[in-house]
Amino acid sequence: MHFQWYPGHMTKAKRMMQENMKLVDLVIELVDARIPLSSRNPDIDWLGRNKARLILLNKADLAQERWNDAWEEYFKEKGYLVAKVNSRKNSGMKPVNEVIREACKEKLERDRKRGILNRPVRAMVVGIPNVGKSTFINSLAGKACAKTGNKPGVTKGKQWIRLNKQVELLDTPGILWPKFEDQRVGLMMALIGSMKDELLNTEELAAELISVLEADYAGVLKEKYGIEADTESDVFVKPFQILEQIARSRHCILRGNELDTEKAALLLLDDFRNGRLGRLTLEYPQE
Repeated sequence: MHFQWYPGHMTKAKRMMQENMKLVDLVIELVDARIPLSSRNPDIDWLGRNKARLILLNKADLAQERWNDAWEEYFKEKGYLVAKVNSRKNSGMKPVNEVIREACKEKLERDRKRGILNRPVRAMVVGIPNVGKSTFINSLAGKACAKTGNKPGVTKGKQWIRLNKQVELLDTPGILWPKFEDQRVGLMMALIGSMKDELLNTEELAAELISVLEADYAGVLKEKYGIEADTESDVFVKPFQILEQIARSRHCILRGNELDTEKAALLLLDDFRNGRLGRLTLEYPQE
């Protein structure tokens, strides 16, 4: 499969972020804890190069805890402030305000020396599509103030949100970059739902997910769907055989008793994306 998605609105969004960068003190970058490297847009390092930086490992409840800890250490060693959060369940939110203030400590001290008091810290929230930026903002604010949706492209323009007297957030649209040098990065983002499924062959994508899970989490699919894969099968054939077994197990049947593998593929992807296969990390710091 070839992965690429860079619609026109992302070019506009990147330009808008560049223009607004001078207004903010801090860049809060959300990454998906299951794929912390693949879910980082390399353009963000360039855009936020002169700003305080905070990386949030979002959806940490969907990834394995030991790898969350390992990734936290990895980013800290690179010089970032880091926190693990689960925006959907409002977990890990409390320390974020403290980390924001810590990230802007020098700036607040400079303001104090200049006699500038009570100016709120302004932070830009950035990340790829469907990484959970708006859900994070709503959780941090304790109310629905940013549009959310479990698909890419919900936030179309910038939104300023005042959290309290100390912090203002700028919500931005999720952006990708024009070309993925490594197609595995594109695959990882497609698996977590950062590209529109309508642009992809969902059966091939599900087969790719099966290959990844069979390599790193043998037994997960058998346990979830009660299936038994043919271990003698060719490595390229086996994922599609497993997909057929999932279709059979979940009664995804078309007229004429034909297996509906497309429906099974969507079911598998949805189960993975929403943590119903268990806590799974797909990338590791040593790679």
